[in-house]
Amino acid sequence: MSDLLPGVEAGTVDARIRLHHLTSGPPGGEPVVLVHGNLSTGRFFEHLMSPASARFRFLAPDMRGFGRTETAPIDATRGLGDWADDLVSYLQVLGIERPHLVGWSTAGAAIALVARAVPVASLTFLDPVSPYGYGGTFPDGKPCSDDHAGTGAGVANPRFVELLRAGDRGADEPVSPRNVMNGTYWAPDFRLPPEREDLLLDEILLSRIGDDGYPGDATTSEHWPGSAPGTRGLLNALSPKYCSWAWLPELDPKPPVLWTHGGKDLVVADGSFLELGTLGQAGIVAGWPGAEVFPPQQMVAQIRGVLRRYEQAGGQVRTEVFTASGHGPHLDDAHRWLGVATDFWESATVG
Repeated sequence: MSDLLPGVEAGTVDARIRLHHLTSGPPGGEPVVLVHGNLSTGRFFEHLMSPASARFRFLAPDMRGFGRTETAPIDATRGLGDWADDLVSYLQVLGIERPHLVGWSTAGAAIALVARAVPVASLTFLDPVSPYGYGGTFPDGKPCSDDHAGTGAGVANPRFVELLRAGDRGADEPVSPRNVMNGTYWAPDFRLPPEREDLLLDEILLSRIGDDGYPGDATTSEHWPGSAPGTRGLLNALSPKYCSWAWLPELDPKPPVLWTHGGKDLVVADGSFLELGTLGQAGIVAGWPGAEVFPPQQMVAQIRGVLRRYEQAGGQVRTEVFTASGHGPHLDDAHRWLGVATDFWESATVG
């Protein structure tokens, strides 16, 4: 990788699997591990790592199923357990103790699991997946059906998956990877410089497409919309059938928590148009059985509720809403986001 930004280096770590990662900052600096989400890689944090910090050692691994990390299957029945175990092994091999963990989107569930396994200095939830998984739940987290129909790989847009598999780099189709990236990863009115957009699109196209990666396998269901999650792949790992970090208030000890959220986030929202309850209510997916059976998921409210209980149980929580940002305030408001996060990491270290 010869096109890295100044101060950023690439390498591999032979952990539970061989993980590719980016690093910057002094080798003895306080470790900050930046964990990307679905259909992305560590390079989505690279701009935050250059120029290198004098205090913090930044590490941004490519997670299982994505980027340049060794190909390995995702066991969806463990939720984000494979990612968490990979991260724990990664930390152990590198000799990292009590890191600051940042989890974007999907990785929010993974870093919570890591904090249950090893001591951490802090947790930064960056527009994380709901504590009850993605889609198909009532406000209290109860699933809409016993088989979690309407969640997981079976609800992925097949044309989008086809274009991912083909490595499409165009912008002609609404669901092309380029258009999905620009339409959902950041605020609608934000655009990266063309060369950076191309680079990050190429990172997305490194994703492993299939039953063991993205989106995963699926099963049929008697419940609307007729499909339920399988047992393999990332979207199934995100299903409420397997994914949960609603237990966070029980964590002991309780590291300080920062929650940053984009006010224009279209992916994680109270009524996201990537979720079947919202799509059904809008008439985009036919046969919707109504809000009393399958309501739009109240993702932000669910996150807020779990973090409120974390505080009530003795934890410290700081919340920052980036009103003009989308799903990635670290991308569309990078300077401010890094300032907020750095202030938090410094205070968490002092505390």
